[in-house]
Order: sequence, then structure tokens, then C-alpha cells
Amino acid sequence: MIEVKNLVKRYGDHYAVDHLSFTVEDGQIFGFLGPNGAGKSTTMNIMTGYLAATEGQVLVEGHDILEEPEAARACIGYLPEIPPLYPDMTVEEYLRFCAELKKIPKDQREDQLNQVLALTHLEDMSARLIRNLSKGYRQRVGLAQAILGFPKIIILDEPTVGLDPKQVVEIRDLVRHLAKDHTVILSSHILSEIRAVCDHVLIIRKGRFVVCDTPEDLEEKLSSGSSLEVTAKAAPEQAEAVLRQVPAVSGYTLLGQTPDTARFEVRMEGDAREALFYAFAEARCPLVELRPRMASLEEVFLDLTDDDDTVAAQAAALLQAPAAPVEKEGTGDEGDL
Repeated sequence: MIEVKNLVKRYGDHYAVDHLSFTVEDGQIFGFLGPNGAGKSTTMNIMTGYLAATEGQVLVEGHDILEEPEAARACIGYLPEIPPLYPDMTVEEYLRFCAELKKIPKDQREDQLNQVLALTHLEDMSARLIRNLSKGYRQRVGLAQAILGFPKIIILDEPTVGLDPKQVVEIRDLVRHLAKDHTVILSSHILSEIRAVCDHVLIIRKGRFVVCDTPEDLEEKLSSGSSLEVTAKAAPEQAEAVLRQVPAVSGYTLLGQTPDTARFEVRMEGDAREALFYAFAEARCPLVELRPRMASLEEVFLDLTDDDDTVAAQAAALLQAPAAPVEKEGTGDEGDL
């Protein structure tokens, strides 16, 4: 477990990290999100002992990173945004060097080396000079050194940078595999990646804590209970004519269309689903779908980290209140009709 308590990193009058506190429980895949300059990499560098904090405390498995640095670092494997590689070494030489630095017992090094090469799919590259590897393979070598020693906590800062789509999927699978026995902290700007693998997400803005929750709960809490997605088997003009007849509909936006269907975001006052169902039925326009509109993790992130302090504060305030899902009475199931 990692505990970050009232962490501050100040450069003159600028706060890179501003009184940040959070806890990462054992066995989690923990996503760390924030716009560029939010303080993610600074926080990770402090958590791993590479950078000293101005104030605050970081406890790694109960070890203070400043007072017991060796014990704390022994619990952590770290892949920084730019992997610390030696280009004149081969992949195998570099990993053996890292094994010595990590003080892995000699009788375990060969076995661990073979394991991390297999996990990161580097077996065929072990004799290659690092300088001759592509950016994607260099990223894999950095990931291999982070895993080496199989520490309890693995911290990955942008682990899929430079990887092709197939390699990205492989890294996601590897992260899930590692989470069976390790705690994984993952920073990324690819929100679909965070959504796919993370149990919890921490969002920071300007070095400050904004929210920590599951991706699903974040999307639900910031989804409007007064908005629906409506897909009808009709031309857009025909569907719009029906929408204008429903008093509870306060507005609508065309989201997309095909030759025989139109999809709208419909804003409403109260629950208009039953009225919409009957209105489209009377117009002989079959409803293909009628469901509450859910915010995506991308929309959540953009709202919470908006440059406008007022917009960000309003989004954060929504998270403090219980989610307001649309009542299920009236039209039955929320899915396809």
C-alpha cells in the first residue's frame, strides 16, 4: 500500500504539487490522470524517491520514503516517462546490470531474467544493442527493468508511449496479469486505456486532488439524469417533428444518422420516456433505442480539468452529490425497445 499525505513540491512561488493526499490499496490497478503540467510525473518521482518533497510524507508498505529510502524503494518497480537506458548495452546486459543494482540474489537472476524477457516479449531482442532498437522496443526494455525483482508495487509513467496498437494491447494484458500479484499505478493520456484496465482513477489539476473513484462511478455521477439518447427509424426531419410534440422535451441535438435512422441527444424536464415512446409509436416511427445519456471518461476528465476554474468547480461539485439516475418506471427496460 502507498499512502501520500499532504504532499507539496514547490519551486519558488510555484506549486507543482499542492497539498496532495491519497491512498493506493494493495492489488489495485490505479490510474493517475491529469493534464500536462498537473504534477503527475512530479508526484511519481517523489513517490519513488527520485525527488524530494518540500512538505508531506510518502509511506510505501509502511516505510517512509525519506527516512527508510532503501526499504521503500525495494518495494517499488518504476518506469519513468523516459526509460533510463544505456544504449551501448545489449538488452540482456542491461537487465543483468539492473538485477545487480536491485540486489536480486545470484541464484534467482537467471530465472527472473527469463521471466521478464518472456513477459515483455523481448526474447528475440536480448542480444541486440539497445541503441539499435525501435522506440517501442526500448519502452519494453524499460518496462522489463521495472518488473525485474517482482516488487509489490509497480509504477508506470506513460508505459504505452511509442507502441503500436498490437503492442498496446499486449501491455494492457501484461498490466492485468501483474495486478494479480502486484499493485500497479498507471499514468496515461490515453483515457480508453485507463478505462479498460484501471480499478480506480485519481484525477489531479494544478497539483491538487480533484477526485478518486472508479471509472464507472465517475461516468455515472457526471451523467445528466435529464438527458437521453434517442435513436428512431426515421429521417431526422421526421424525428424532429415528433420531438417537438412532446412537452417535456426542452431541446435536442442530432448526434448522427444513417440512411434509415437518426440519433439524438434529447434534453428533458422530468422523465419524458413514456411520452416519447407513445409519440413515436403514434407517428409510426419505431424507436430503436432509448436510454439515459452517460458521460464518457473523456468528458469527465475534460470537465474536471477545464482551464476555467468555474467549470472545473461545477463539475467537481456534481461528484459530491449522489448520482441521479433516471427512474425506470414507465417504459420498462432502459435498453432497446
